[in-house]
Amino acid sequence: MRPRRRPILASGEAKRRKHHPDYWLLVISIVLMMIGLIVVYAISPGLSVQKHVTENYYVSKQLIAIALGVFTFIVVSNMSIQTWRHIERPLIITAGIASLAVRVIGERVNGAYRWIQVGGISFQAAELIKFALLIWIAGFLSDRIRTGEINDYQKSFKPLIIALVLVAIVVGKVQSDLGSTGVIIAIMGTMIYVAGLPLKKLAVIAGVVGVAVVVLVLGSGYRRERLNTYLNPNQDCLTTGYQACQALISVGSGGMFGLGLGRSVQAYGYLPEAANDSIFAIFAEKFGFVGTTVLIALFVAFFSRLKKIIEHSTDTYSRFLVTGILAWLSTQTIINIGAMIGLLPLKGITLPFISSGGTSIIFVSAAIGIAFQVSRYTTYGLITNNDSEGNRNDDSFSRRRLRGAYHPNSGSR
Repeated sequence: MRPRRRPILASGEAKRRKHHPDYWLLVISIVLMMIGLIVVYAISPGLSVQKHVTENYYVSKQLIAIALGVFTFIVVSNMSIQTWRHIERPLIITAGIASLAVRVIGERVNGAYRWIQVGGISFQAAELIKFALLIWIAGFLSDRIRTGEINDYQKSFKPLIIALVLVAIVVGKVQSDLGSTGVIIAIMGTMIYVAGLPLKKLAVIAGVVGVAVVVLVLGSGYRRERLNTYLNPNQDCLTTGYQACQALISVGSGGMFGLGLGRSVQAYGYLPEAANDSIFAIFAEKFGFVGTTVLIALFVAFFSRLKKIIEHSTDTYSRFLVTGILAWLSTQTIINIGAMIGLLPLKGITLPFISSGGTSIIFVSAAIGIAFQVSRYTTYGLITNNDSEGNRNDDSFSRRRLRGAYHPNSGSR
């Protein structure tokens, strides 16, 4: 019996139908998460000695975080994308309350208020803010494009400026977390650019952001010290430049092939935040240049899968969601790795999938669940300027958005 041939769609025709999701996205995510678990396991003896806890303490915490992340992924990946439209407002309100609560009941760590401690459970409010803003901006921009108001000052430009100012005040000033502020601005900036907002207005937003960053840096003593350390990394390796110098020592100690999984030196009290912000330096010490090249290649492959999903999404809302996820995770990866090799200032940003931390793993897993769900409904035919609901997209959006078409049996996945 001859197999049925799939009908050839005419040029410009697109059809939205459920098919197999992007399993490569899931596979790469699992591999990265397992690499993080292995590194945390390898440095647990050194960390436990410093913190006076049991040797399996950090591994157990990481396993629990991964289990919660897996549960979150399963739940989110089976939720309809439109469900997020209905809960975006409660998410924003919850994130706002959590942000203010951090300053009231949170713990000050390295000059920033990031964590809420409830009993033995800690929660990082900035991760919720990133996730909630991503959901809200995706809905906001897709609505403006659908109604043809993306270039309207009152309905598009002004609300985005207000959102940026609030982020600078709440995250940058109240929480004193400039690193997370930068990541959120990168998420918003990328989504706004892809939406097709006029470049003149984008330049105004960039100017506002630049002024805000200068004010936040100059208005804080420890931020000025970090900037000075970045500009002069070897000036004082015993005090303000200690972490930056130790990170470079850790990266350089790995050589070509690394010291080996169980032979880390820096994890034994030399490198601060070895399991969190500095975990890339520890990885480089253990696996060397070859290992870090493989790790970076995995991240590039992961981001390329997200890019493919964006290219073949059938509607603007889904496309914006995955665009925000790509901007979020790629920015954090660049900032973390860049800081560990001296290309960027230290900002206390975790490395997605790899760093120890339950809040980060849970929200990253939720983000991957959204992208995985979107990948179930990518397109079969060529994409026109109309979205899946028959609404014509704005011309500037059509020029800037990533184009393409995906056939589930074409071997492209």
